[in-house]
Amino acid sequence: MEGGAWLDTLPRLVQACTAVWDLRVGEPYATSSVSLALPAGRADGSPAVLKIQLPDRESEHEADALARWGGEGAVRLLECDPELHALLLERCDPGTPLSGEEPERALDVLVGLLPRLWVPAGAPFRPLAQEAAWWADGLTGRWERAGRPFERRLVDAALDMLLVLPDSQGEQVLLHQDLHADNVLRAARQPWLAIDPKPLAGEREFGAAAIVRSFELGPGRLAVLRRLDRLAAELGLDRERARGWTIAQTVAWSCDSDDAAQHVETVRWLLEPRRVGSRPALHR
Repeated sequence: MEGGAWLDTLPRLVQACTAVWDLRVGEPYATSSVSLALPAGRADGSPAVLKIQLPDRESEHEADALARWGGEGAVRLLECDPELHALLLERCDPGTPLSGEEPERALDVLVGLLPRLWVPAGAPFRPLAQEAAWWADGLTGRWERAGRPFERRLVDAALDMLLVLPDSQGEQVLLHQDLHADNVLRAARQPWLAIDPKPLAGEREFGAAAIVRSFELGPGRLAVLRRLDRLAAELGLDRERARGWTIAQTVAWSCDSDDAAQHVETVRWLLEPRRVGSRPALHR
């Protein structure tokens, strides 16, 4: 569904959800971008969040991911209506984003959170290899249509990674795919909870990508490399594969991103030769 048509349906969808789940809703959260999220009160007085999704491939199995996590490290799924593309979610209190924390403290939280989300995964989640093939198939065309917003060598580097990495993955786990510091909120039930997954099933190294490029955790080349090094060392990840997935996904997502300029700068830094030591192989 196109964005304009979806926006036209929102009043009807909100009305349907409030009727189905007997809700009272407040003003939308300002940070929503490809969904509508509103604070809600249930009939028993308990707080919740009503989230109505723009139907797209990335959010297709968000409810399944939240159900699989069962509230461990992520917000709880309270209700789901696939026909309305609507979720009723646990409300985080106070709900302040992790990006407001000091960068090293925020990275501490993410290092602790990621392994809790890496549960075994298969169906119904889309395999990372399949998503990587989709990125590779359309990447050059999207870059062209966007007006060639960055140099072609970055596209070529991403395509190289997308050719090599998918067929040599390790154990398949559930991946959030978009676990940056604004998608982790302070909560009462657990100190920090993840929101807004775009779930895939793939190897753990891919899970580093959103964090490595998360400029909310500190801008600049040294900060980017520091995040990559910490994630690899403390979570036992293959650094070169984590670097490769970060390059691949970041370029694939940057053709039409509002944050493209900052993200492609991250890719340029990751493509610089390592100044110390040797590079591990991409193949396991």
